[in-house]
Amino acid sequence: MPYFTQQYLDFFIELASNNHKDWFDLHRSRYENHVKKPFAAFTQALIDRMAVDHPSFTGLLAKDCIFRINRDIRFSKDKTPYKLMCSAVVSPEGKKSTAINGIYFELTPEHVRVYGGVYEIEKEQLQELREGMAAHLDEFKALISHPDFVKFFGEIHGEKNKVLPAELKSAALEQALLYNKQFYFYATFPANLILEDRLIEVLLEAYRIGQPLEAFFNQFIHRT
Repeated sequence: MPYFTQQYLDFFIELASNNHKDWFDLHRSRYENHVKKPFAAFTQALIDRMAVDHPSFTGLLAKDCIFRINRDIRFSKDKTPYKLMCSAVVSPEGKKSTAINGIYFELTPEHVRVYGGVYEIEKEQLQELREGMAAHLDEFKALISHPDFVKFFGEIHGEKNKVLPAELKSAALEQALLYNKQFYFYATFPANLILEDRLIEVLLEAYRIGQPLEAFFNQFIHRT
């Protein structure tokens, strides 16, 4: 049985044209019953399924993974107060995760999107990761060219540096992705997937396919 109904999508479609507190307060019960509660239940179900084969997710709670619907508008020109989606990062560290060891996903009226990989790490960690990649170029190439990865995610994305430390330049001639500051990947699906039973299976498949590459990344990143 699906966790979501058409009312999940309708709420965000209407919010897009009425993105202000008065409208949200008037429709708060819709948000609670058709958006917030189903999304929390779905996220917890996903966590529990992932924990069956990966004990590092055991005990993780949905509330520690789900992002608030309120936007941070302090430094934004866009002052609309609410996001037009629900999102969560299912990682052993939940929302505290930087180098993802799990998946980030968002459910919007436009699409379902699921991400993995390294999105934000410190300068020292980036250097460690690049050095590890440079020392294992063949393994890295095999992971990103694996047919399952290419079919599901396509390729690695991320911002790049124009200059690399001298000791990495020769390896970068062979693997240009060493210039990246981020190493993330994602897949996009139609929004109707939100209303289907197979939504949870698609996200589990995303984790299964992305996990070997994430494990490769994370072995080189020292966390304090």
